[in-house]
Amino acid sequence: MSVTPQSDWNPEAYHRFRGLRLRPALDLLAQVALLPPGVVVDLGCGSGAVGPALAQRFPDRQIHGVDRSPAMLEEAEATGAYHRLEQGDIAEWRAEAPVALIFSNAALNWVPDHETLLPRLAGMLAPGGMLAVQAPFQQEAPSHRLLREISGALYPQLFDWSGWRDDVRDLAGYDRILDGLGEASLWETTYAQLLPPDAAAHPVRRFTESTAGRRVLDRLGPEDAAGFLGAYDGALDAHYPRRADGAVLFPFRRIFFTLRVPEA
Repeated sequence: MSVTPQSDWNPEAYHRFRGLRLRPALDLLAQVALLPPGVVVDLGCGSGAVGPALAQRFPDRQIHGVDRSPAMLEEAEATGAYHRLEQGDIAEWRAEAPVALIFSNAALNWVPDHETLLPRLAGMLAPGGMLAVQAPFQQEAPSHRLLREISGALYPQLFDWSGWRDDVRDLAGYDRILDGLGEASLWETTYAQLLPPDAAAHPVRRFTESTAGRRVLDRLGPEDAAGFLGAYDGALDAHYPRRADGAVLFPFRRIFFTLRVPEA
């Protein structure tokens, strides 16, 4: 089963945890160096959260952003960090000319067939250019597994997850895909995220409802969505207990890699 959100993104909901979502991007950016001349592309730029950091790191380069969401691109434009913003689907996007860096933070997890996608992106790089990617690797954690289990149990006519597979590969999978394309560096990090109290919802639900939860919520009407969220909140309590102050520790696993293509 492949479920891709159909409605536009909600920047306000996504920004509720802006700092936690930005930290992995900055960790990835710290591993980028020694680029050839050329443009920097923020692929799946979203609301432009990482745009200012890219502009600061590469002040003499053109920074281009690509995203499929008009609402997110409007937010990205407001940052003033981008020289160009383009609405487009990552699966179909092509650079007009070879670029120095394709930087993608928490976006390729929405795009299928990485076995085809990543070699294609690598082919858009200038000699010595770099592809830098971070993607959530959280689909088997309770926070994400429960989205599938509960939606399938409550609304089997809408959700059949039996053939579903996460688009994000493990480190061995990316090692196989990137082998022969250039010099690759791969790692993963589990972030121990402390989510603030929320009187109206489980804090983990607040984190997932604007991202992974959209695979379910975008297909439900208001009444069904309320029923689903109530069941999801209750199930989350068993796996992510609240502290005395109502905050929740939420471990979140992410995959990273960089690929530098040969200089000649």
